Amino acid sequence: MIKSSQIRAGYLRLEILRITAYAICDKTGRAKRTIMIERHGLNMSQDKYVAYVSTYTVGKVEKYGIKIYDVDMERGRLTEKNQVRITNSSYISISHNKKFLYSITDFGVESYKILPSGDLEVINASSINGMRGCYLSTDYEDQFLFVGGYHDGKITVLRLREDGGVGDITDEIYHKGLGSIAERNFRPHVNCVKMTRDNHYLCAADLGLDHVNVYRLDHKNGKLRPIDMVRSEQESAPRHLKFSKDGRYMYIVHELKNYIDVYTYEEVDGNPEFEKIQTISTLNDYHAGGSAASALNISEDFRYVVSSNAGDNSTIIYRVDPETGMLSKILCLPISGDYPKDANLFPDNRHLVSLNHESDTMTFFTVDLENGLLIMNGREVKVNQPNCIIFHKIEEGTE
Repeated sequence: MIKSSQIRAGYLRLEILRITAYAICDKTGRAKRTIMIERHGLNMSQDKYVAYVSTYTVGKVEKYGIKIYDVDMERGRLTEKNQVRITNSSYISISHNKKFLYSITDFGVESYKILPSGDLEVINASSINGMRGCYLSTDYEDQFLFVGGYHDGKITVLRLREDGGVGDITDEIYHKGLGSIAERNFRPHVNCVKMTRDNHYLCAADLGLDHVNVYRLDHKNGKLRPIDMVRSEQESAPRHLKFSKDGRYMYIVHELKNYIDVYTYEEVDGNPEFEKIQTISTLNDYHAGGSAASALNISEDFRYVVSSNAGDNSTIIYRVDPETGMLSKILCLPISGDYPKDANLFPDNRHLVSLNHESDTMTFFTVDLENGLLIMNGREVKVNQPNCIIFHKIEEGTE
């Protein structure tokens, strides 16, 4: 039974149950060749999601730094439903209990309650006692908020209140040292702060010093104590890091060398141990010069890793081996925009969105994971300097 059909951009699209057929057409609309794509995404037709997109506001008439979108999972599109007035939301993060959202702002950090509709209600704002941050995350018990400072090389730890609000600063740590590049990377730039999944250690990626500092968190007083260091290749600039669902593997994307390192992680005799098991490029063998890796996301089912490349203006999707944690490339293709600062799969793995920071757009694609294809999915959506995107599931019966 045919559900929908459409002729556009030289091909005919037919959706038949869970199989999509793309027919390459001639000028008369007659099909010359057909590509059959079986949908391997998750069955989420009954689930409802919203998406939060953080954006810059400086130099723009725009004053709303967080956009809220309804997610059309079937069509792979976003429709704006609301917006939040905030300056320069460079990064956002959702608490692990899914009740609160936190954002970087020019004045520190802001906290929001996530309403049943997916809209946001402001709780409070707090200073981080330093230059504006670039990344933030919570520990797995949502007791503390960690903020990474690109400009001042600082980690700020703040206590979280029961109502989700941001409380007092419990610790401040400045990275020290000199990097290997006498330009941007000659001094500390803390670009990512994430807890290990056992909630014991904070990992802070410093793309200026080319290493990840590892700290033990004291859960009573919110203090950090340096315990280890994961060294990256000189001039590689470790940008973001993520952990696998079981916490046994860590993925680090390196901005200037365009690759992802995969590490095993375990705690041995009360200390963290990391061992590198793979290095894999974020680029094709043929690619644009001056490229820089940017995004690092893991699909909702933890089966795929997504990254992107500025300069080359491409996105790459890897399959994750559940036994070894290692990555294998599925595709690396252009995103029809400039500087894909973030890119992520929809929660059902059937579509992808790219946030193109310099062209002020979001572009959408149907994903064929079996054949390694991205197929443009409708028109771009204009949004001022988008930074990152988070999908959030609205629980049934909450509206």
